[in-house]
Parts: sequence; C-alpha cells; structure tokens
Amino acid sequence: MSLTNATPLEVAQAARLGSRKLAVLSTSERNAALTAIHAALAAGKHSVLAANAQDLEAANKAAAGGTLSSSLVKRLDLGKAGKYEDMLQGILDVRDLDDPINKTTAKTLLDDDLVLSRVTCPIGVLLIIFEARPEVIANISALAIKSGNAAILKGGRESSGSFAAIAGIISKALETTAVPSGCLQLVQTHDAIADLLKQDTYIDLCIPRGGNKLVRYVKDTTTIPVLGHADGICSTYLCADYPADKATKIIFDAKTSYPAGCNSLEQLLVEESALNSTLPTVAEALLRKGVSLRCDPSSLSALKGKLDPRSAALVQEAGPEDFDTEFLDLILAIKTVANVEDAIEHINAHSSHHTDAILSTSESTAKTFLAAVDSSSVYWNTSTRMADGQRYGFGTEVGISTNKIHSRGPVGLEGLTIYKWVIIGDAHVSADYGAGGKQWKHQHLSVGEEESVARNAEEREVLRKFRASRGQ
Repeated sequence: MSLTNATPLEVAQAARLGSRKLAVLSTSERNAALTAIHAALAAGKHSVLAANAQDLEAANKAAAGGTLSSSLVKRLDLGKAGKYEDMLQGILDVRDLDDPINKTTAKTLLDDDLVLSRVTCPIGVLLIIFEARPEVIANISALAIKSGNAAILKGGRESSGSFAAIAGIISKALETTAVPSGCLQLVQTHDAIADLLKQDTYIDLCIPRGGNKLVRYVKDTTTIPVLGHADGICSTYLCADYPADKATKIIFDAKTSYPAGCNSLEQLLVEESALNSTLPTVAEALLRKGVSLRCDPSSLSALKGKLDPRSAALVQEAGPEDFDTEFLDLILAIKTVANVEDAIEHINAHSSHHTDAILSTSESTAKTFLAAVDSSSVYWNTSTRMADGQRYGFGTEVGISTNKIHSRGPVGLEGLTIYKWVIIGDAHVSADYGAGGKQWKHQHLSVGEEESVARNAEEREVLRKFRASRGQ
C-alpha cells in the first residue's frame, strides 16, 4: 500500500499497473497477504486506536460547532466494543472464502475441439471515496486483494489520522508478500476527489461510501461507473396477523441497534387492523428507548391515551417530508396502510430501494411483497439490519448497491468480479461456418474442471497454460 501525495493521474496509472500484476498472483499468494495484514493490524491495535481517539476528539468538537453530523461521528469511532475485532475477523473471513477469480461459470461446445468458456476475472481498478468509517480501509484492502483488484482509497479529513495509521501498518505488512505496493493506495492529497473522478481511462469502478451529499456529488461528476446507494430509507410493513412480541423484537432491533446505519429502519407501515392491537406494544418499547415517533393521523389517533404520558412529547404528527427522509437517528416515521398492495406502492415510491421487510404469518401475502417490492434486499419476518456483507457470509463488503446492473445489495467478492469469454480451438476460423459450410453445435456443457472438456492432448496443454497465466 502506498500513502501517496502523487497527482491523481499518477495514482491511477500506478494502480492500473498494480492491478495487472495482482490479477496473476496465485490464490495462496493473495491469501498470504491477507494473513500478513491481519497479524500486523492485530499487533498494531494500540497505535490505531490512539490515532482514532485523536480523530474522534476533533470530530466531536466539529459536531458541537455544527460543522459535522452526529451520525458521521458515530461511524468514526473504531474503539466501540468489538468493532476493531470485527474488522480483524472480516479479513480472515475474506481470506477463507473461495477464490472468486479464474472460475469457469459457463461452457458451450461450439464445434468439435472448439469450446467457449465464461471465466471470472477482476474488474480492475476500484476508486473508493469514503467518509469516517476507518475500518473501510481494512475491509476494502482485504476484498481487493482477494478479488485481484487494485484499489485507490480517498478518505475524509475527519478520519485522516486513523486512515494513515491503518494504511501504514498494511503497507509495511505487504512488503513481505508478493502483492505489489501500487495496487493499494491511500490518497492523502487534499481536494483530489474531483481529479480522481476524471481518470476514467485507468479507473474501472467508483464506490462512494458516505452520506447523500457525497454520493450525489460522485454520481453527478464522473463518467466512471458508480456502484452504491445515496440513501438508506428502509421500511417494514407490519401486518395485523404477526405476533406483537415478535414484531416488537424485530422492529426494536431494526431501529435502535445502530440508528446511524444505512440499514436502520426509517419507516414503519402498519396495517389498519394492527393499529389498536400490535402498534401500541411496539410503540411502548420504542419510546422507552427514546425513539421519537412521527405518526400519520390514523396511527397518532390509535396511540393517544394508550401510552405512558411521560412519552407524549416523543409522539408527534408526521409531515410529508418524514416519509422521504433518512433520519439516521432515533426517529421513526409511521404510516397506516390498508393492505399489502398499499404497502408495496408506498415503499416503491418512497424507499431508497435499499432494504425493506414484511412481518406476516401469511405466506401468500409475504410472497406478494417479496416479489413486488423493488429493492436490493427484501425480507420476511426479520430485521432490516440483516443487510450486511458479513451477515450474508461475504466476509465483509465494500458497500450496499441499489444498482440494477452487475451487483445489488451488500457487495462482497463476487460483486468485485466480472468475466471474460475464452475460446479454445484448433485452427478453427469463422469462414468455415455459415451457408454451405459447417454448422454450429452450440451444446451446453456442464461446468467443472476445464480438463473435463479437453478432447486431446494439445487442448489439455493449452488449458494448462491458460490456467498458469491466471487468465491473462
């Protein structure tokens, strides 16, 4: 890893060169690099947390002065119970996953001794621009190395000390491995984002990790493909048939376990017949935690007189803007709907297509919801906080994507790969086929070891050389 003040063009060029060297390393070489990073960060925990404490002190002062949001400060804290250990475990989890590149995912026999294969490969060079979240640098480094991608990382000033400490440790660790230093770069140059976003010749994918303002800026500024989401307006539809105790457990977790998270619950849609039965129980639990409820007229009327008077100040009338807001705080908008169709219509119109859930005992109702809600993750009887790469078994993630192409939802190793088409033949030419010539077979073959489709010794030797070159 290079901590660099080079120009954005120089950074992008170096990353491109590094990506080509990284892509041909063996699985064991890339895994060894992750082992080295894990060991170094475990040993350097004290110095990283000391740097993070200094960043936090400055960030808290900025938040007190109104120049930094409280939700961003919460994301900055790497010393919270278990957070550093989770970061370390994520590196090992990624290391222990199957190698995502050089896998054959489809095969077609075009003709005798002429085989077409679809083979996974790295995307190339990733540009990750992020705010706070110092663990991102370790997460991205692990995912990039394992998937064979180079990564350029540009963090916010609010966490510059944390990032420098982590990057320095990773950089030193990689000196003992086969991973080229140029494939991971932490850009320290101030105001480099605009110029980095112009390097579409060398950078293949941009992943912004931050608030709405940052993501919108990136999407509006660059011609580089962008993977990510601008908002995390997540909703849950509560049906009257769902038990109040289970509903309370799920909704309480979704709203209060980490309000600043993009997968935190922001809207609760309540079936009309659940207003007087289930909603008061759920509301009481939320209010005891200090959650402010922004209610539409029907839910407000249902809750009046049924709650502890000491919580009355936390129950307020909702405005139209509350159903288009990512609060990132202990605030929840509540809206009454007649049925699942109304819930679906509201979610598709007002959610950010991140993660939405239904709580119901009816399989038919739930399946209607899961099929019709247009979001990257849709759940039945569980918390929206499940939207996380580690919880999905990805080891960690580079972010959540609401895109409709390539990758959607939590993006782990698979989302950082693409594919190439490989044909292996024996003096086959296109002119041999067509009217009056040979006919294509187009026979689908089972996906397994490449050697299973080799028809002769020459083809096996070509395949051996192809695998040895790691797809280059």
